[in-house]
Amino acid sequence: MADTLGIGCTHAPHLQFTDADMANLLRRTLKSERTPERFRDPGNWPEGMRAEWGDDDGAKAAAAHRAKQVQAFREARAALDAFKPDLLLIWGDDQYENFKVDLLAPFCVFALDEAKLAPFKASAGLGASENVWNAPQDTIVTLPGHREAANHLAHELIRSGFDVACSYEMSHADTLSHAFTRTVLYLDYDRRGFDYPIVPFHVNCYGSHLRIPRPEQPKAGGQPIRPIPSPLPWRCYDLGRRVEQIFAESPWRVAIIGSSIWSHGSLTEKHGFIYPDVETDRRRLADLQGGRLRSWRELTPEELQDAGQHEMLNWICLAGAMEGRTPQVLAYSETYLFNSDKALVLFPKAA
Repeated sequence: MADTLGIGCTHAPHLQFTDADMANLLRRTLKSERTPERFRDPGNWPEGMRAEWGDDDGAKAAAAHRAKQVQAFREARAALDAFKPDLLLIWGDDQYENFKVDLLAPFCVFALDEAKLAPFKASAGLGASENVWNAPQDTIVTLPGHREAANHLAHELIRSGFDVACSYEMSHADTLSHAFTRTVLYLDYDRRGFDYPIVPFHVNCYGSHLRIPRPEQPKAGGQPIRPIPSPLPWRCYDLGRRVEQIFAESPWRVAIIGSSIWSHGSLTEKHGFIYPDVETDRRRLADLQGGRLRSWRELTPEELQDAGQHEMLNWICLAGAMEGRTPQVLAYSETYLFNSDKALVLFPKAA
């Protein structure tokens, strides 16, 4: 029986770019036509948001937000190195990067011999380009994949009734999507080198809310139609549970990672798209700390979408895989300014 280690982390762009750029999305959203007028007035912001903004437009808050997460990533990397995995499986989402309208798969295992990453490219979403390492934006990094383990996983999942797709090469992108790329980037924040083989596992977190460029939107009768929805939370949880079982019975030591921020301010309509659903994220944190991971299986798509927690599906896969384990919360960074609350959690092997 092989061991597995669990890690839940963020792939938000904020840790990649400078403190001065971390509130760029908020600044841009405040000028957007879709932002209700009342949210443009700081006097109507939550008290915690006004305190973060302070008298320096959030500069001190940005530095503290970064420092907490970076230290936690260093601790996670130390745990990873001590575990000595044969490979990393990473659940992440694709935001119209590799998957286009010709194929929007609910789940896809990437069985790659090698994976290319563009870790330092600019972020259109954050509106930032100057990375904290001053590395060239056109840098391409190649990591080993683990085709044998990925192929085995896809075979066993399908035999277990989980009809996942499997991709042996990239489709519309030359490099992995930001979710997988930044997960690796942050686990190597100090640029010491990273050569663990990776198995990216795509989850269609955005589903019918996927932002597709207008000219490419699918149509019926000349009218735009909504793309397929995301897989349901219970299905993600059950799939995660089966993934851990398959690897536990395999010859490989595997680090299993769920990568995403939690509530997105940019997706939380009830807050004018300017700050995340902090209260709901606190409940998810309490679930973690209280060992109630299985309760995430019962969440509904409507609950996740109302809270801007679309990407939580990656963590729900991880929750299924880590059922019965006691999590170690290395960091929980709550914020109103920087689009999302961010958690970094370890799940050691159950005793």
